[in-house]
Parts: sequence; C-alpha cells; structure tokens
Amino acid sequence: MFATGIENSIPTINNGRTRVDQMEVCGHYRHWRTDFDCVEELGIQFLRFGPPLHRAYRAPGLYDWEFADLAFADLKRRNIIPIVDLCHFGVPDWIGNFQNPDFPQLFASYAAAFAERYPWVQLYTPVNEMFICAVFSAKYGWWNEQATDDRSFVTALKHIVKANVLAMIEILKRRPDAIFIQSESSEYFHADSPAAIGPAEVMNSKRFLTLDLNYGRRVDSEMYEFLMDCGMTREEYHFFLGQRLKQHCILGNDYYWTNEHRVFADGHTEASGEVFGYSEITRQYYNRYNLPVMHTETNLKEGPSGDEAVHWLWKEWANVLRIRNVGIPTVGFTWYSLTDQVDWDTALREQNGNVNPLGLYDLDRNIRNVGKAYKKLIQDWRDVLPASSLCLTVPIVSPAHAGHSRDRDQQAEAARRWPTHATEGALPETDA
Repeated sequence: MFATGIENSIPTINNGRTRVDQMEVCGHYRHWRTDFDCVEELGIQFLRFGPPLHRAYRAPGLYDWEFADLAFADLKRRNIIPIVDLCHFGVPDWIGNFQNPDFPQLFASYAAAFAERYPWVQLYTPVNEMFICAVFSAKYGWWNEQATDDRSFVTALKHIVKANVLAMIEILKRRPDAIFIQSESSEYFHADSPAAIGPAEVMNSKRFLTLDLNYGRRVDSEMYEFLMDCGMTREEYHFFLGQRLKQHCILGNDYYWTNEHRVFADGHTEASGEVFGYSEITRQYYNRYNLPVMHTETNLKEGPSGDEAVHWLWKEWANVLRIRNVGIPTVGFTWYSLTDQVDWDTALREQNGNVNPLGLYDLDRNIRNVGKAYKKLIQDWRDVLPASSLCLTVPIVSPAHAGHSRDRDQQAEAARRWPTHATEGALPETDA
C-alpha cells in the first residue's frame, strides 16, 4: 500500500482559546478536488484522510457531514481507498480536552455514526498517534489541556486509548472486515551517560504504553505501578486486558528525524537525530506485538539544495525494504503529507504562518522534487513487491466493489479469515 495523507491536525492552544486547523491553513477545504487530482497523478491508491472532527461532530448525536459527503463520494468515484483518520490531536470545543472522562464514549458514538454513513469504508486509524497526542497535550503542556504532570498524562493516555478501542468495537459491529492501521510514533531514548541509563529505560518503557493497552498486552511491573500511582484504576486497566481486537490491526508506525532522543542524567531530553533509524526501531516494536507493519508517516524539509527530502525518501524506503527482507511482514509505506504544512516548526504551538516544505506538493499544488521521486518509486516497485512478498495479501475491498451482495459475502469471509491470514503472531496472546 503506497500512501500519502491530508494533514488534519486540530489541536487547541492558548488554553483552548485558539483552534489550529491544518486543513484550513493548508488550503484543503478550498482545493480538495485538486488535492485528490494530485493523489491520482502520483499513482497512489491509498490516502490517509478524515473529516475534521471539530466541524463534523457538533454535539452528542448531532453531526455535520456536508464536507465529508462531498469528499468521500469523490474518493469513492476515483476508487482511492481512504485510511480514515477520525481524531487527529484534538476534540470539539464542547468536549473540552482529553481529560474529559466522557470523551471515549462520545468518540465511539461518532465512529459508529461515521461507519453507518459510509459503509464502504474499510480501513481506519481511529485516533492518530495516541502516544504523541497524550505527551504533547498533557506532559509537555503544548496543546489542548496544556498540562505538565504525570497524572494528567496518564488520564489523557487512558482516555485516548479507550476511545480508540471503543471506536474499533463500534466500527466492527457495522463493518466486520474493518482493518485498523495504527499510526503510532515509533520512539527511542538514548542514554547520554551512565547516570542517564535509568531515566532512559523508564522512557523506553513509557513509549509502549498506548500500544500495550490498545492491544491488551500486560505492561511490566514498573509501568503498572506508574499507571496506578497516576490515577488509573485496576478496573480501567483490566478493561484493556479484556479486549481482543489485535487480530484486526496493522502496526502502523511513524518515523521522523526527531523520533530518537538523547536523555541526560537530570532526565531532560533533546532530539538526537537518526541514530538507529526506522528499521531497528520498527524491529523492536514488531518483536513486541507481532503484527504486520506499515510505515505510516515520514517526511523531511526540502532544503536549499532541493534534494534533501529526496535523499530522506530513499533512506526510509531502504529501511522499509530492510525490515521486509529480514522477514517482518510489511504491507505499506507513506510520505506524509500530500502538501506542505504550516507551523510544524513550532509543533503547532504558535501561529506564525510559517510554511514548512514537507509535502509532495507545495501549497500552490506544484509538485516538489520528492513528489517526483515518490511517483517514480511507486512506478518502479509497485509490480515487484507483491510477487515476492513475505506477507500474505491484506484482504481489502476497494470502493469500486463495496456494497455488492457478492462483495458483502467476500467481506464476511475476509473478516472470518483475516486473523489467521495476517501472521501467526497476530492472534490474541495467551498471556494478555
């Protein structure tokens, strides 16, 4: 699955007073048809995309599907397969933020309503980058609740992951062959000195918390104590252990130059740049969860030479081929996003209007060098990989075939067979 995405982050800043809407500032609301033209021009069939949650979810039971109806009808007409991103770093004003204990059930209701309205959609990322969402909102103090304490972090984390789990449950009721592609940040923390080994080990355990809970995997004793000390109850913890949804999932993981960190003795961190790289860190995540892998996000700025992003694309693709060639079932790759972004140089904490040249296209919808390189990469590799794949085919029903009675039978059969057709390791763990 060669993919790109429409950046739809919607966090709030300034203590909730200011909404940052990347679809707005990047021009997608005005140019969405042109953006879909660009997807087709690149030869891409899979698009990470979702309606803006704060605009579509107006109140409990009240939805505004106007934009979604237009956009998803056009995607279906073009036979572009959406990987639907339902919650991307923010919630509607009336929900507040991720400290709200009602958020999981409210979000599950929204996911149910979406699945009811668009029954032909099969691929979902219910909540994007759950770990980063919790850290930036409730530990770094950057977004939404802008908290900086461990209790707020654990509260956000448990609500975000529960929302993701409940959404998967509701979607599966309406689409039994739904496949969930987690887009989760893949992190690693390097100790700067012997005195930093302890803090780095704790951080390297915390990085797995969202996926451990999402997949019903028992956390280690240190993380269990951390969760309990910061407000999670035993009943809340056992809710996650009681779910059996892993067999419906693909381990989508994101990797950027900033995903590796240097940890110092006093516990503070800074970006280390690429040290291990995508292949080694992905191996760590795969060994923990034993699920098919998809590289769901990467990018790099186009710099003064014009080929910086092209070199990064080549390097990430080499890493993807590496994990595939050592036997890790790998089903997709994504350059994120389709167009340049705005103000990600300050992690959306400030509204400076700085255009970040990270896209396959600029904001005038002119193709960048990395867009041309990605188009050629797709042309070169599209027909080669399926013939030598180490992962059996993902049972996807394209929009063009969704809804026919014969295809509904195929969907039901795919749902029944998918748990054993992904990988042996995708079956529920006996100790989870």
